[in-house]
Amino acid sequence: MPPRRKPPPPTLVLFVRHGLTPTTGKVLPGQARGLHLAEAGRAQAQRTGERIAVLPRVGAVYSSPLERTRETAAAIAGPHKLRVRTDRRLLDADAGDWTGRQLKELVRTPEWRVVQRHPSGFRFPGGESFPEMQARMLAAVDDIRNRHIGEAVVIVSHADPIKVAVADAVGSPLDLFQRMNVSPASVTAIVYGELGPNVLTVNWTGELDGLVPPPS
Repeated sequence: MPPRRKPPPPTLVLFVRHGLTPTTGKVLPGQARGLHLAEAGRAQAQRTGERIAVLPRVGAVYSSPLERTRETAAAIAGPHKLRVRTDRRLLDADAGDWTGRQLKELVRTPEWRVVQRHPSGFRFPGGESFPEMQARMLAAVDDIRNRHIGEAVVIVSHADPIKVAVADAVGSPLDLFQRMNVSPASVTAIVYGELGPNVLTVNWTGELDGLVPPPS
């Protein structure tokens, strides 16, 4: 009998939501450009970079192309002397005509209930559907983790893309992904190994020195 093939080592992916901006919780920014971190958001990004710096060597830091994610990613990449790599597939959902609208107005629309209860059947007017956003996000995650087998990598993105990645990892239907919360500058850790993903933590804002991936 031939010897059993040794499985490839797992990849630890740390998903980080960008830090606070001046409009977080007030406006639906979508893919709008020109939105930078607030002072509190810059402090959050710096602290997240310090938390991640205690882990074994990080192989790469990826970010969506928007300013708020790149600024957060830069604070994480700095201690590891890495450049931030951008990938458009890590962008937030294209909110189309809803981009820049006040959340307090959107929550009063009939469509908002669909966004929360049946997101798989919703498309932003003039924009993207949630299944389309999930498909591109998961494709990006697959490419990144296969590019960095056996390493730890950081992906800085937005709340909904991170939540749909977690939903996929735990085998949850897309229509349930809104039941999760991903706070600004929080860390969500998933190990991708030969037997599939293993979720270590979601929406974590504490210390990370005890974060050790399990065997594949």
